[in-house]
Amino acid sequence: MASLFPLQVTTASPQPNEYFTKSRQGINSVDGILGAIVDCSSRVGKEERIAMEMAIEDLYKKRNQRFILHLKCSHNEPLHAATAARNLIKRKHVQAILGLRTWEELSAVNDVCKQSNVPILSFADSGSSWVTENWPFLIQASPRTYKQMKAVAAMIQSWGWHRVNVIYEDSGSMANEIIPHLYEALQEGDAKISNLVPLPSFANSSLLHEKLRKLKREQCRVFVLHTSLSLAARVFEKAKEMKMMEKDYVWITTDSTMSLVHSVNPSLISSMQGVLGKYPEEKNHEPGIFALQAYDAIWIVGLAMQEGNMKSNQILEKIAAVEFNGLSGKIQFKERKLAPANQFQIINIIGKSYRELGFWSDGLGFSKLINTAPRYNFSMQILGGIFWPGATSTVPRGWDFPTISNPLRIGVPNGSLTDFFVKVEYHSSTSTYSFSGFSLEVFEKTVSGLKYFLPYKFIPYGGNYTDLVMQVQLKKFDAAVGDIAIISQRYEYVEFTHSHTEAGLVMVVPIQSDSTRTWLFIKPFTVTMWLLAAFVNIYNGFVVWTIERHYRSELGGPILNQIGTLLWLAFSTLFSSNGEKLHSNLSRIATIVWLFVAIILMQSYTASLTSMLTVQRLEPNIKDIEILKSTNAFIGYSHRSFVKDYLEKVLGFHPNNLQKISSTQEYAEAFRSGKIAVAFLEAPEAKVFVAQHCKTFTIAGPRYHVGGYGFAFPKGSPLLPDIDKALLNVLETGVVKNLEDDLIASQKCIDIDSVNEFVRLCPQSFFGLFIITGSTSTVALGIYYFCSKSETENSMPEPKGIWMLIIMVLKILRYQRKRFVRKVSDAESPRNSANTSHFRPQV
Repeated sequence: MASLFPLQVTTASPQPNEYFTKSRQGINSVDGILGAIVDCSSRVGKEERIAMEMAIEDLYKKRNQRFILHLKCSHNEPLHAATAARNLIKRKHVQAILGLRTWEELSAVNDVCKQSNVPILSFADSGSSWVTENWPFLIQASPRTYKQMKAVAAMIQSWGWHRVNVIYEDSGSMANEIIPHLYEALQEGDAKISNLVPLPSFANSSLLHEKLRKLKREQCRVFVLHTSLSLAARVFEKAKEMKMMEKDYVWITTDSTMSLVHSVNPSLISSMQGVLGKYPEEKNHEPGIFALQAYDAIWIVGLAMQEGNMKSNQILEKIAAVEFNGLSGKIQFKERKLAPANQFQIINIIGKSYRELGFWSDGLGFSKLINTAPRYNFSMQILGGIFWPGATSTVPRGWDFPTISNPLRIGVPNGSLTDFFVKVEYHSSTSTYSFSGFSLEVFEKTVSGLKYFLPYKFIPYGGNYTDLVMQVQLKKFDAAVGDIAIISQRYEYVEFTHSHTEAGLVMVVPIQSDSTRTWLFIKPFTVTMWLLAAFVNIYNGFVVWTIERHYRSELGGPILNQIGTLLWLAFSTLFSSNGEKLHSNLSRIATIVWLFVAIILMQSYTASLTSMLTVQRLEPNIKDIEILKSTNAFIGYSHRSFVKDYLEKVLGFHPNNLQKISSTQEYAEAFRSGKIAVAFLEAPEAKVFVAQHCKTFTIAGPRYHVGGYGFAFPKGSPLLPDIDKALLNVLETGVVKNLEDDLIASQKCIDIDSVNEFVRLCPQSFFGLFIITGSTSTVALGIYYFCSKSETENSMPEPKGIWMLIIMVLKILRYQRKRFVRKVSDAESPRNSANTSHFRPQV
């Protein structure tokens, strides 16, 4: 436990053997008459009384100024203080009143002094600017609290604590001084107040137990205590009894408590082990800072009245202009308020006393020393080891830490639009759930990047996403992870990390056809297939021509005429058997086999071309939402998301035109059936959907910047800053991008492929048929050749040109046969490669 104290510069302090004796000089022989109102029943009041009397004596000894001091006791009662002030003004004719440490007393006395125009030099903590504006005779001689709160915030920021509980005394002065200043100072240090706990000055044990019990149930373990010493003593005793002064707890006190730490009894010290506090550093710790402030107050008035008797307005002006180095620090007023202290001492309660750790200086940070070449640092680690509650030197985390036996409960939505982000599976054999998906993997990567081990467990939740977020607020879950959109409505219940996905709402539309497919008719066959089919066709025509030319004179004639006749026979066979015109059985056999093969080829070609014509070549057919509105088109949206409200209230679609869709599969079916014309999806969902349907849908139109997926944590969760920082780290290092790219790449396009992606027919599919027809024709040609040679007595001499043509064709046939066999065996087919990879035609 540590405390802070404002730094003091000691210039002239009385020696211990100097005592004050009230002056008995007459009124005409003195420089002024002063009144003081203190709480004589408290140690602070007693110290103030002695210090004022010593200051009166020092003024006489060092400056030869004589003042009469009239002291009155208020007993911390505003009514008593007002009565004392009235008595001092009317009977003692005082020229200024000092003291009044509480705002309640000050308010009561101000009404009395305002009537007589008597200046008040108050020790109450500085308040708002309206005080000096409405109380023209008030001088605030206590330093403002803002710098003290900055010192507290610096300590909190130094150890990386982001949440604090503030316990303060519910008096008008303390409440006004600490809450706005501490809130502002903590904001500068990236910390927030989790709980503000006001306590009455005379809070009993049961009330303290109730308040502390509620705080103990919270995760935050950092406490800032700003109360009087008497109330602080009761708080620490109760906290020790409730085991809130043990390991992992942090207690920081202000100077309202620590300024009197030297005077507390050992039993209280034992309840404050490890407490950090702010203390006003001075060389003489006896009696304390409040006594030094009282001593300086007498000197302030003495220096202001050094010209002798003055009117009230003159005294007020002179006091506001005083400037010197007092025992409590530099004395300088601005707008009738004492300038704040810029340096504080930090102490740590250990054993039966405390240890001085070092100093904090505004704008410079922490240091071990302040007078001899100090080294400053914004981390308290420069001050050395600290004794924390629970007798440990390990720096507390500042919040209740999950354990393996009590892990963080993470709610996961069960019923995401797509399994890409969140996939929850139930295993009936083991009665357990398994969890996967992009969002969960990002969370796991984030947690693994923390500097400490964070145990957690996923719990499925079947409600909608807003209900899931509300369960976090209701503390049914410690956090929620998944494809949870970050929207303003949900910020009412929780706080979110940075988005781990793209933010935005986009329009997914079908893609229109492209009719410019000039060469589509050649797509059913591969190039090799076309060449092989043409060669076999011409070869069969040649065989028929060779055999039939012996019987039909019209097949003779010039060489060009014979070539034309040959080609005509080859291709006419595809559409007619020409059976009645053929004279040889050999040519009939060759023709009928080739016709059978040709029919199979034509039927296969027709079927493949028909399939290609059925598939559309696609591009966006809708690019503007105004077209959708004008045509009253139906719009698809996710029934678990906020999209419906956005479509209605922002984009202006009619509710009757909005269709709820539950999954990506339903989206595809709704598009094909005409149930919806377009769909509005969150950008991450749209990216996955288009990846799965890459041939039929695309993203079109503008992006509406809403949403983005984040992790939800309770408001004020001490985990959130660490998780957020770790998430930013995995985002900036590309871990999330690589993870997303890998998962997107694994999404298979389940559309019917376009024309270019169709399996085209290749020779492997018909190689057996080509072998049959080629072999049949070759055998027929061979039989004819040998028969014609054996019947020399009935044969006519063949024209030389014809035989040359036959020989040339046979040579070409032998060469092309070898070439095609090699080419066909090396060709690849998407459909039949597995079945034909080991096939080799027999030659």
